[in-house]
Amino acid sequence: MKALPKPLADLVGELSSLPGLGPKSALRAALTLLKWPKGRTQGLGRAIHDLRENLFLCSQCAGLAESDPCPICADPARNAESLCLVSEWDSLLALEETGLYKGRYLILGGLISPLDGVDASTLEFERFQQRLSEGHVREVILALGSTLEAEATASYVKNLLERAGSGIRLTRLAQGIPLGAEVKYVDKETLKQSMVHRQDI
Repeated sequence: MKALPKPLADLVGELSSLPGLGPKSALRAALTLLKWPKGRTQGLGRAIHDLRENLFLCSQCAGLAESDPCPICADPARNAESLCLVSEWDSLLALEETGLYKGRYLILGGLISPLDGVDASTLEFERFQQRLSEGHVREVILALGSTLEAEATASYVKNLLERAGSGIRLTRLAQGIPLGAEVKYVDKETLKQSMVHRQDI
């Protein structure tokens, strides 16, 4: 995009570094911004600036919030004995939308993936051990998904709890056949997980 004026090329370069925005999409977004009134683009710039200035990482759950601790961790009605581990903040948001879980969270900041250079030391396991050392947690719930990376992370957590000899219960979200699906249409790995993690009725 050498023909672009430098200010436009710079903005396209910044936008195209965002997930899901290639150079063409970034150019369309930049051209749209040029059509906005000046006040609106200034408002967008302020919102981006304020995002970095006014958001904090919660010292307890590592979630994004305007205060520390975040509203979930500061809520005395939340069950401190239940700690749900999620990989990223959007997983916490998805669980909160269900309105079912009333415990606390810890966001690991990813999943163990040796091929991608992500090991336990790059995730929030130090914060996790600190939470456990406080002595309130009686159950750790793994809400990590069912990928190979999630399984590696789950194994690490299990080993960590076993080494600590804490007697803390370790559970995971149920995996298996989605509601409304017929067995004959379900893939082999899902069927396997469904059989392994079958529940009493």
